[in-house]
Amino acid sequence: MMQPPPTLFRRLLTLRAPKFPPITRRFTRNTNLTSRGRPQIPFLSVPLARNHQFRYLTTERKRWLAYEVFLGFKYTLYIWAIAGFSIAGYWSIQQEWLERKYPTPHDWGFMTRLHFRLAKWAPDRTDLPEPDWVLTGNYAKNVVERLEDEKVEGAGLVKTEDGGYDVTSKSEPWRRGYYEALMLCAKTAEQLDDQVVDTTRHLVFPANQVIGPSNPNPKPISPGSPSAPREEDCDRAFETPDTFYKKILATQGFTSKQKLDAALEYASWLDFKGLHDASELTYELALELATDSSPPPYDTKSYVLQDLSRLPSANILNTLTAIATHKARTGDVSAALPILISVLRARRSLPRPQPQRKPTYIDPDEVPSSSPWSLSNITGAAARLLSPPAYPPPPDDGTSPPVRNAKELCEEAGLNLYIGEIIFASSAGGSGKTREDGLAWTREAVDLAEEQLHKLTNTGDVRGDAKKTCKECLVTGLENWQAMVSRLAREEREREASLKNGEESSSKASTGWLAGLWGDGNAGAAAGGRWTAEENVVKERTKRVQDLLEEPEAPKAGFASFFSA
Repeated sequence: MMQPPPTLFRRLLTLRAPKFPPITRRFTRNTNLTSRGRPQIPFLSVPLARNHQFRYLTTERKRWLAYEVFLGFKYTLYIWAIAGFSIAGYWSIQQEWLERKYPTPHDWGFMTRLHFRLAKWAPDRTDLPEPDWVLTGNYAKNVVERLEDEKVEGAGLVKTEDGGYDVTSKSEPWRRGYYEALMLCAKTAEQLDDQVVDTTRHLVFPANQVIGPSNPNPKPISPGSPSAPREEDCDRAFETPDTFYKKILATQGFTSKQKLDAALEYASWLDFKGLHDASELTYELALELATDSSPPPYDTKSYVLQDLSRLPSANILNTLTAIATHKARTGDVSAALPILISVLRARRSLPRPQPQRKPTYIDPDEVPSSSPWSLSNITGAAARLLSPPAYPPPPDDGTSPPVRNAKELCEEAGLNLYIGEIIFASSAGGSGKTREDGLAWTREAVDLAEEQLHKLTNTGDVRGDAKKTCKECLVTGLENWQAMVSRLAREEREREASLKNGEESSSKASTGWLAGLWGDGNAGAAAGGRWTAEENVVKERTKRVQDLLEEPEAPKAGFASFFSA
């Protein structure tokens, strides 16, 4: 056998594959199968001793980050601007609403007017469970201090010897606003008379919760409240009401009507504190302020109106009514009842209000349009919205006789309540006829007050003083009527129970035990007497007038109706 030459084998063995560059083969796409490189897979590759460094903060990324930061600042600024403008707009609308509801004198400064509006609004707020008299007192006291400060609002004031000021150089709105601020301070002082302030924590507490020698049995603190204060750390929460009432009476420049109202409020406060002698002197001072004619139309000793040929003024009628209630409160019923009856007789003789006459000629250019979108209505609404509200004119001074309108009729109903209550209370333990007379006066008062309140509601009368008087009279009348009838019904049931027990005992004694076996057929026949039935009538009537007392707000008309639920 022949063998190949050795040189040929030697050449074949020395041949090697050509050196091609390594080609990675990816499994995500088709590659040429002619590639002779070894596939590079991550988990098959040998890690390098030195990792590759990548550049994260590139030029494009710097620009993107700067743009994102700019957008963040821009939108943050937009959000804060929108929130700030919204809060400022809401606050402005609220102050405009408060200014229209509680007008302030235009010659006061901005901060004085702001605090005065907030002081008058605080007791009337409906979003709080009870009025915040501490906040009201702080605002009202700040207003008074600013008005009395020569460097702020009190330029030109002269202090008198009695502790008041001479405000005759000021305008009428300034004087009226100062008077209202003092009266608000006095009312706040009455509400905070039994309150103390802890000077270490600046918290207000009732005086009966103070821990100290003057209060050996302090009232417990309600759960969740701060701890009780100590007596050595406490002071009065507000000045006494006497301070403000006396300042009003000593100030020169107030009208007789303003001083009269302050004197009546001061006398009522003294009555409440049990200082009846001082209260009587204050009532006499009020009667002197109310009497502007000589001779007076009343008896100077009994205070009974005698000369009905001259109609008494509203100030005299109100003052005599207050004096009569003071005498009834102190137990002098025999002197109070004639005064009230004479005042009621005088009120019933007052003239009726004159009907408003319609003008005989109406300018065609001034005929009001029925459409709320007319040009005149739109321009008028814009003018009212942009222009500041006018300060209201001064109220009636009370020196002329009043007319027998709805408010005065409710005042008559109040007199009926006084008379009925006095008659009923003075006849306790006496004859039933006298108590029925007192109950009849109360019924008449309730009927009159409800009738006038219905008229004011149906006619759309917007006078708040008349509605307020009628509502107060109606609520008080229903409470008095309920109390009187409940007392009579209770006495009636006690009499029936005693009579029934007496009849049962006599029946058992006469017929023996067999009669008790069958019972008495007439025992459950009488479920109640006359006063029990009237008690149910009063309850039904109280339920019926709740809708009248809690009158809902009328729906808005025009463009504002789209924004109300």
